[in-house]
Amino acid sequence: MMGTVDTSDSEKGFVMNQPTTPSMEMLDAEANKELDAGAKFVLKSKGSWLHCGYHLTTSIVGPVILTLPYSFTLLGWVGGVLWLTLAALTTFYSYNLLSVVLEHHAQLGHRQLRFRDMARDILGPGWAKYYVGPLQFLLCFGTVIGGPLVGGKSLKFIYQLYNPDGPMKLYQFIIICGVVTLILAQLPSFHSLRHLNLLSLILSVTYAACVTVGSIYIGHSKHAIPRHYSVKGSNADQLFGVFNGISIIATAYACGIIPEIQATVAPPVKGKMLKGLCVCYSVIGATFFGVAISGYWAFGNKASATILQNFFDQENNPLLPKWFFLMTNILILVQVMPMTAVYLQPTNEIFEATFGDPKFGQFSVRNVVPRVVLRSVSVAAATVLAAMLPFFADIMALFGAFGFIPLDFILPMIKATPNNAKRSTNKGRLHDKSDFFEGVPPPNLLTRNSDRRHLGTKEVGRCHSKGFGPHVQAQINVSGNPRNIGAVAGDLEFSF
Repeated sequence: MMGTVDTSDSEKGFVMNQPTTPSMEMLDAEANKELDAGAKFVLKSKGSWLHCGYHLTTSIVGPVILTLPYSFTLLGWVGGVLWLTLAALTTFYSYNLLSVVLEHHAQLGHRQLRFRDMARDILGPGWAKYYVGPLQFLLCFGTVIGGPLVGGKSLKFIYQLYNPDGPMKLYQFIIICGVVTLILAQLPSFHSLRHLNLLSLILSVTYAACVTVGSIYIGHSKHAIPRHYSVKGSNADQLFGVFNGISIIATAYACGIIPEIQATVAPPVKGKMLKGLCVCYSVIGATFFGVAISGYWAFGNKASATILQNFFDQENNPLLPKWFFLMTNILILVQVMPMTAVYLQPTNEIFEATFGDPKFGQFSVRNVVPRVVLRSVSVAAATVLAAMLPFFADIMALFGAFGFIPLDFILPMIKATPNNAKRSTNKGRLHDKSDFFEGVPPPNLLTRNSDRRHLGTKEVGRCHSKGFGPHVQAQINVSGNPRNIGAVAGDLEFSF
């Protein structure tokens, strides 16, 4: 509710009514009363921008970077470096744009904590229910399946270093990693992972440095193979290889949980996500480019799908000391566990929102019992699928291309696309047109109308939905006269 405060002007001798606006703390306190158990317990907003950087880095930087030299074999030097750089710039802009849209709605007093909340309010309930929500869930749960699988392969490799003829099979190592994941799944909130994700950041930088140094060492050693940098195959093979290489790199930068990560940031959120992205992309610059360039330089177009395979000769003899392989695989094994826990959070949030009760405490028996049971069942199902489908990582590469690319490259642009406004003095609307080709705004454009507070807000955020098209009507009161908000913001009306 808006109020007025009478302020006297002793010099001019008159009283002026100044409208007051509710503070961000008041808005957040009011919104917190209406949160469901998933948002209230799993997506606690207590983190700093540094914690945000830890979460972002863990969600993006992982063992997938070991495939980057192979993508260069499909693109060549120029294409590989160019697309790796372009993908970094594009995703940084896209994630920042997404965060600015979220900040914009937070300034209007309606903070969106989940990707499906964002889709519901901006694109419409149909998009959230039938496309964005299911797509995000499948991608995140698929990553959870891949976690014990990758960890199990690393654990098996360590086992075979010291016991080459041992009887243990891959599925047994997958189950061991699944048990560790099950324990991590019981951490109550996304914010609880901040220290683990800091460890994950350190480990990812460390094993990326190990791989980079190992590639350079082998490239200068007597075991170095003749290097050729031409793209192999016929014209058709090269064409399909280009698309494959682009997809590999795009998926490596993927992060389908940007709103959930931003939800962990304590209010006010403005500017914090950008700082977190800077932390994340500093790590990306050191790891992605180091591994990709050194691996392709050392092995040329013979770089394998996973660069560690090139660290063995044709007789399967290691080209580096045994301790190097032991250390690298231990680092990968430990780092992939927090990464799996991060992608568990959307699933945990859905369970909490559906079966939890926000009226009871987070650690009450009413909420703890269903939490432990459902999270355990979820991780057990993912572990069983990983053990049954050891080739699941190859399937996820395909699904990642069709899933992460829309979430990370397309939807942020759609949600922030402006339309040229038709001049009007009666009313201003924020239309849902979702036309990607009408242009992409600079991030600060979306916050221009936040400067209208000193003019006095008459009505903000009155929403009504019609199918896939929610319309948000906003008016401001300037000197007692309703005026089109688009006129104040430069005769623009924004469509989200």
